[in-house]
Amino acid sequence: MQILTTYDMTASFLNGIDGKNTILKRQILNLCVSEGDYSLADLSRELNTSIPTITKVVGELIESGYLEEVGKLDTSGGRRPSIYGLNPGAGYLVGIDVRRKFLNIVITDFKGAVIDFQENIGFCIQNSEDSFCQMCDLVKAQLIQAGIGLDKVLAYGFNLTGRVNNETGYCFTYFLGEDKPIASVLEAQMGKPVFVENDSRAMTYGEYICGVGSKENNMLFINISWGLGMGMILDGKLSYGKSGFSGEVGHFPMLNNNQICHCGKTGCLETGASGSAVHRIFMEKLQEGRSSTLSETFNKGEKIHIEDIIAAVNEEDVLAIEVIEEIGTVLGRAIAGLINLFNPELIVIGGTIAETKEYLLLPIKSAIQKHSLNIINSDTTIKFSKLGNKAGAIGSCMLSRSKLLRLI
Repeated sequence: MQILTTYDMTASFLNGIDGKNTILKRQILNLCVSEGDYSLADLSRELNTSIPTITKVVGELIESGYLEEVGKLDTSGGRRPSIYGLNPGAGYLVGIDVRRKFLNIVITDFKGAVIDFQENIGFCIQNSEDSFCQMCDLVKAQLIQAGIGLDKVLAYGFNLTGRVNNETGYCFTYFLGEDKPIASVLEAQMGKPVFVENDSRAMTYGEYICGVGSKENNMLFINISWGLGMGMILDGKLSYGKSGFSGEVGHFPMLNNNQICHCGKTGCLETGASGSAVHRIFMEKLQEGRSSTLSETFNKGEKIHIEDIIAAVNEEDVLAIEVIEEIGTVLGRAIAGLINLFNPELIVIGGTIAETKEYLLLPIKSAIQKHSLNIINSDTTIKFSKLGNKAGAIGSCMLSRSKLLRLI
């Protein structure tokens, strides 16, 4: 099917925006996004709407490019009913995960299949409009290199660290001025709808739609990278809070370590359970004379990166493992409190430090058993992210689709 332009799709979808059929269209699309393909009869039952009405609305969604017939339903006899699902050819979605010194870019089709993934693209974002414009040029170049026409893109999603208000388009980590929301600056450069999101929240949505969190109505995602963030799926919906800043678990005032957090306060959880904490504690132990496979690098005055420490952990370096166990215990105590508070079905651990796998998980589980209520934690499963370093960019694509269709 021909790729539609964003204007064509949006115009057809918003026609009669307040009408009953438009609401029904959104409900059908939402079911296809969250549950998959449907027959007309199943949609009729699910939405308590007559089959003739469902048939008409599905036909309009096919005509506008959102849905397509994907096959026939297997039956024991009689006429096999058609099943319908999202049309992958409706257009492309692009997710950009903006890290400290690089970008990860995912391109998906409208159904959510990954078409292209480029990781660790070198770029150090600065707090200036010029820097964001340069980033947009880099993203466009990557799309062209991947053979994706810019006119075929429906929307872009940019993930940024810190406090991001997805409704106003402001990010207070990178603040360009009262009259310049980052989303509007990016949209002017990209020429298509742009949605900005907090990185942890985007990772949460990616894991919820495409990863280990599908079908779970209550899920917490812990993003332990250089910082510490959290996203929440509560009652099947991504939680934002009143001002759009929920999930700042890294700044929970939990510790008495007198460590100054980058937010300016002391005792934040992030100062004892994050990639920056791992790096600080590891370097302190080397300065105390502790031995490690990285001691030679340290003694030469060469810089040790967090990636080096993670590699040392996975090569069974005793000191590096000790540090991961230390921050895992602190994080596990915090997760125990979250379990007592939210009683979630699933907690997903993702981010850079999650690459240490069982070395991180064992102290987390031990602390949970020690500090949370058994009657509650017995209902919670803990898993590592399935999407890994793709989680944020994939989540950004899926969020952009949902926001473009006004499903969330």
